[in-house]
Amino acid sequence: MTFAVAAPAATEGPDAAVSGSESSAEAAVQAGIVARVGDQDISYRELSTMLNSSAVVGVSVPAIGSRERDGVMIVLLDKMISANLLYLDALKQGVDKDPGYQRDLSSFSADLLAFLYREKEVVDQLDVPEDEIRAAVKSRVAPGKEVSEEARPAIIAMLRKQKYDQRMAGLRDGLRQGIEVTIDKDALTPDYDELKTDTDVVARFGSEELTWGEVKAAALAAKERAQASGGKLDPVAERVETVNQIIDKRLMAQKAREAGLDRDPRYQSRYDEYKKSLLINRHRQRLLADMAPTDAEIDTYFEANRPQISAPERRKVQMVVLKTKAEAESIKQQIESGAETIYEAARDYSIDPNAKRTLGEMGWVAKGSGFPALDELTFALKPNEIGGPVESPAGWHLVKVLDEQPARNNDVAAENTRKLIRRKIMHERLDKYEVNLRLHDFKVVVYQDRLNDMFKKEAALVAKLEEKAKEPGSLTETRKEELEELLKH
Repeated sequence: MTFAVAAPAATEGPDAAVSGSESSAEAAVQAGIVARVGDQDISYRELSTMLNSSAVVGVSVPAIGSRERDGVMIVLLDKMISANLLYLDALKQGVDKDPGYQRDLSSFSADLLAFLYREKEVVDQLDVPEDEIRAAVKSRVAPGKEVSEEARPAIIAMLRKQKYDQRMAGLRDGLRQGIEVTIDKDALTPDYDELKTDTDVVARFGSEELTWGEVKAAALAAKERAQASGGKLDPVAERVETVNQIIDKRLMAQKAREAGLDRDPRYQSRYDEYKKSLLINRHRQRLLADMAPTDAEIDTYFEANRPQISAPERRKVQMVVLKTKAEAESIKQQIESGAETIYEAARDYSIDPNAKRTLGEMGWVAKGSGFPALDELTFALKPNEIGGPVESPAGWHLVKVLDEQPARNNDVAAENTRKLIRRKIMHERLDKYEVNLRLHDFKVVVYQDRLNDMFKKEAALVAKLEEKAKEPGSLTETRKEELEELLKH
């Protein structure tokens, strides 16, 4: 097994103990644990989920059981090892104590709990009794006619929407019953935003306080909405409603905790996942900010790595190669007069041995990569212009430019080039940092035999499915369920 991060990783077989005992080793096998970073386990199921989710952003997902999929899984495992190294390093450095991190985490928790509470108190209470359905049908369908199968679901959906709107309208009053809510409109006036600090209190509800730092992002968005409305929306009123929504969310989160929804497996799973990924991302950004290169370092890096950074101008060309200059000039006159196309000339007259197959298309050529005279002609032509003849050791050339690509990142003074180099340097430094963590701070163990065994099981099951699918009356969906069950481990 080869990983992108060039650091040694201990490897153990499928019977290796994760914590030193046979029982824990068996538990790890059952859970599909394929690697461990410090005290953090990585399961095969996590890798599969990560790979399958890549389809959402347009990444092609290789077929289950294929070698290509196995290779992508190994790359993903490497990424997950790096992420876990950063997570443990963040904990070690106390990044989880950062007020900004705690604020973002608290906001996510409130959002999630509010969602679960809304689902419990509103969405789960939207069943429509049969008598209400009959009454709605009676009011909308002419006497003596029956409602169609297509219309009934639409009527039910309409009734559910009405109930949802009614319950949501009464939700705020119910949440605030017995709770005093005070919003400081002066503190929300946009004119003094630059003077506000994150600790300034903008609202109080019950014994809770809401600070500018907690509402700032939403308040600035409300200000932009008001400005975009052309005077139709009042910026203070927009901000007050935004703060009201945040208060409602906090109150719903409190109700959710009182109802024990913070112990709901869905909440715990999503909260733990977000808590970890947020900490990793914040720590990575902090590290990258500290690794930003100086201007002198950018200049030095460019000179040392110019071939990998810069791309010369390129032209997509078509050529006809003739034995003599006179023949080339004659063929050029025929093409320019319309007597024949350059494709026909390449097929019928070119001495290039591949011309009958390619019809003279040579693909993309980079400036400075060909014979000097031919290169000069090629990069002096405009698209669709035919030039020549010009001589090279291969013969006399007629050249047509089909397309062009400008040079990229050739000037180190250009801002885009400097941004590219800055990113390259920072990520190289981050890679080295992760390697150092792997070598000196946290033990990384990859259970290679166990990983290979999962690859083989996938391939064997896919082969079995293909065979079963060929049988008369095969239950393909049942076989798919077997595969999905395997991927849970």
